[in-house]
This record gives sequence, structure tokens and C-alpha cells, in this order.
Amino acid sequence: MRIYGITGRKNSGKTTLVERLVAEFAARGLRVSTIKHSHHAAGLDRPGTDSDRHRAAGAIEVVLAAPNGWALMGGAEPGLEAHLARLAPVDLVLVEGFKTAPHAKIETIRRGAAEPPLAPGLGSIRALASDHPFDLPDLSRPGLPRFDLDDIPAIADFIAAETGLIPPPPPRGPGRDAPVEEVLARLRARIRPITTRLTLPLEEAAGHILAEEARAARSHPPMSNSALDGYGYAFATLDPAAGPVPLAPGRAAPGVPYPGTVPPGHALRILTGAALPEGVDTVIAQERTRMAHGGIELADPPARPGANIRPAAEDVRRGAPILAPGQRLGPAEIGLAAATGLTHLVVRPRLRVGVLSTGAELALDHAAPGVIPGAIPDANRPMLIAALTRLGHAALDLGILDDDRDAIRDALDRAAGLADAIVTSGGASGGDEDHVSALLRAEGELSSWRVAMKPGRPLALAHWKGVPVFGLPGNPVAAMTCAMVFAAPALALRAGAGWRPPRGHPVIAGFSRDKPAGRREYLRARLNEHGLAEVFPSEGSARISSLAWADGLIELPEDLQRIRPGDRLHYIPWSGFGL
Repeated sequence: MRIYGITGRKNSGKTTLVERLVAEFAARGLRVSTIKHSHHAAGLDRPGTDSDRHRAAGAIEVVLAAPNGWALMGGAEPGLEAHLARLAPVDLVLVEGFKTAPHAKIETIRRGAAEPPLAPGLGSIRALASDHPFDLPDLSRPGLPRFDLDDIPAIADFIAAETGLIPPPPPRGPGRDAPVEEVLARLRARIRPITTRLTLPLEEAAGHILAEEARAARSHPPMSNSALDGYGYAFATLDPAAGPVPLAPGRAAPGVPYPGTVPPGHALRILTGAALPEGVDTVIAQERTRMAHGGIELADPPARPGANIRPAAEDVRRGAPILAPGQRLGPAEIGLAAATGLTHLVVRPRLRVGVLSTGAELALDHAAPGVIPGAIPDANRPMLIAALTRLGHAALDLGILDDDRDAIRDALDRAAGLADAIVTSGGASGGDEDHVSALLRAEGELSSWRVAMKPGRPLALAHWKGVPVFGLPGNPVAAMTCAMVFAAPALALRAGAGWRPPRGHPVIAGFSRDKPAGRREYLRARLNEHGLAEVFPSEGSARISSLAWADGLIELPEDLQRIRPGDRLHYIPWSGFGL
């Protein structure tokens, strides 16, 4: 039976992680059992019940049998193997505790823990899960994988791979291209977020990734107030049938608190947003009243106290968490922070992404193609810089390089000192002048080269001096597709926002297409006036006009070979990639 452990110091989040992992694996259709170890005596029955009376009478062990399970109380503490032997067969057993047992484990760690992590002294710990995974101190365990405590799918994937629930990918020979999901999983496992933090005023924080949890500095609303213009009164003191209600002098307005108490049986003029004075617990809308004999008549009074009142802290209570780390700060997040009294936020700096193009055929003077015989404009670099900017990153234009290995090496060295990630286009295939992939294979840490997809089969994913490099194909459509499928989620992870897969939705095909099995394809597509998906007529990856024509991409899975009108397909609009 497969077992995997969750261990850690007290109050480090072990039980919560086990609970969430059980739900995740169950949602995947797996059968999961758990074993929890406690250092303290655990009472499994309440005093005074029959089983407790048996033990009090002197029984060495008591078995409590019931239709929904059984428990053994008393006797010596059994070891883990004894507990496992009693379990019915399942796909996976998650063990909480038993930290000294030899089975593989993930250690949970909380920020500000008083005690040091267990990992340095326990070789059975295979990974760390923390609320600050990439700010952990050096644990003297190089290469120990680190996960965010909230990234349950990634932790579940790791456990599934470790226990064999997910078979390891077969070794790739010269003729086997890497499947898209394998490449994505490898990227997700290897990319590490930047750890730099900045404290910025709200007006400068928009577009940044939040680096630490933000909590409300004050409640919102800070005091109970009126939801509309009208009249306020104490519900229990009015009898609408008794005639006109006398008015208290003055009024309550936003920013101008009423100085006194509204007498019982009286009403006070009150405006939207005004703080409730003493003696007011209900507001009636102005249009439901009319003036009469120096007071007001209630044409249609509320049937309950508290009507048209916004209670203090109705939206957010002071000290409550309002924004989670990893969120990109947009207008709504900045507005929430301001409304709850925050003036500054701790954020990650914008990710610096160096962008360079390679190819002797590219015109150095973009405005005057043809200066070099046979030269063409460089479309990829401006396109990718625009895409990276829309994704919230700081794009660094590193220019155009000739097909020269030494020049490319120097450019990568320079980029590694300036940027947090590098995006290149061109030179990613295996031809004589494809120096990017050859250089990354020889001197970098090449992770992937050929991917089983169209467009974009030649794709160089690597690290250069610790900086991730995305070597995209030279054809514009392939470059854009690979940038969205692979670079966009990986750069979000690198920026501190977590892995952000594209968000798509089902559509109905309005076209026919046949494709070979074993390859994932992305078709440039848009929805017509009937809501049906149509695709660009040409599949050529140099047809950059197709990107402007399309509103997104249709994703065709590897095993799909035939598409006919009326079929349901997966469509990812450009906005689903973050553009």
C-alpha cells in the first residue's frame, strides 16, 4: 500500500494540509485513508459511556464496535506498521506525524515558527510546504523542492509522482518529442519566484504582485451609516398609525455627525453615508414619506428594525485578511486596501524580462527593412515586448543578434545580469545556424528542446547562470503561441503570482479539421456572430496577420484526430492568457 507522510512542528499546518490533500485526491477519483499520530493521550470515548466504564472497571483493552467503524482503547501504543495492517486497501495512505518513521514525508513550516525546521536532521523529508516557501533559511539540503502551502494541486502531483500514482515519463529517444503536459510540469517544478520585496504607496502598487498578506487597518464601513437619503428613527418608539412623526432639529450628513440623541418617537433627516446618531436604528427612504403638520407621515414604513442601515464592519472587520500573497493588484484590490485604511503594500518588483531576437535575416533598422539585402523586419521582439507588458512585467529590449554563437553567449551573459528571465526568438531548432538551442544544450541547463505541439515544436527551455531562458521559435505565430502556453504561466510563477494556467471555456466548432494523433495543436480562432468557433484558413506559422485576426486559440488535445461542425472544443481567448 502506498503511504506518504506529512510532518512538522506544532501548529505548522499539518492537519489542514492533510485535509485539503484528501479532498484533492478524492476529487481525482482516488481512495485515500489517513493515520494521525498524537504525542498526547487521546481519549476516544467520553467519560460515563459504556466503553469508558469498561476501562474504568479494569479492562486492559476495549474494542468499541459500531456500524460506521471501530476503535481500540487501552494497551500499548502500536507502531505505524500495525496501524497500516488494520486498514482496508486504498490507493494512498496519508500519515500525519510519525516523523521518525522511514517513509517519505513533506514537512510543513509556518512563517515566524519558534522552533527550527525538522528537515536538516530527517533524511526522509523529501519536500517542504510553507506559507513562505522561497524565503526559508538555508536548510543544508540543496535541491529540496519547496511548495506553497496553498498550492494543493502541485503538492498532490508531487506526492502522486513520488508514490507511483503517476508513472514517470518514459525516457525520450531521438525521435520522441516531449508532450506539452510534461514540459509544463517540468517548468513548474524548476521555476523559482524572485524574493525581492518593496513597500510601495497604493498609487504606485497597481500592477505589482502582493508579497505578503494584507490585513485591514480599519473596519469597512468604520461606523454604522445610512444606506440612502431619508429619515432615521428608533423602530420601537414609532407608531405610524398615530399620525405625523415630529422631526428632531438638524440633520445627519456624511462627515458631519449629529451632535445629540434623537428623542424617542422622533425622526431625523439623514443623508446617504451619514453616521447613525444615538436613538436611530432604522431609516425610511425619503420617497416613502411626505411632510405633514411640521412632521412626516410614513406612507409605507419598514416592517423591521435595521432597515436601510449599513452596519459597522458589514463588509470587512479591522484586522481581517483582505488580500493574499500572489495577487496581482488591480483597481479593485487597490480600492479595497484604501477603504480599509492601508496606505502602503508590500509587493514584488515587476519581473524584468529581457527580450532578444536572433537571425542574420532580420533588419537592424526596423523602420527601413531592406538596408541589408534580403532583410526582413523583426516582428517578434516588438510583439513579445507588448505581450510581456500586458502581462504586467517590465520588458527589457536587448535588440537583435546575428547568427553568431559568441555574440549570443555574450548577450545571454549580459541579460543574466540585468533580467529575472530571458525570452529569445529564433535559433531554437536544430539547423546549422540555430545557435540558441545548441549553446543552451552545450553550456546552459537545457530542460526541453522539441515539444509535441503545433505550432512551436522547436522550443528551448533552459537556465543560463540561474536565470530561466525561454528560447522561442522564429516564426511569429509559433513564437506567440509558445510564449502564451509556456512562458506566460512560468513567468507568473517567477514573478511571485503562482502558476497561472490559461483560462478557457467550451465552444462549438463551426469548421472541420483532421489532425494526427500524439500532437497537441493550437489553432488561431475567433467566435462568429452565431457564437461558433471559426479558424484562420491557413496553418502557416509565419502568417502573423492571423494573430491580429484571431481573438484566441483553440486547443486540440493529443488524442483528438477529427473535428466536425457541432463538436465541443476548448477555446482560450487572449484574455485567458492574461493579455
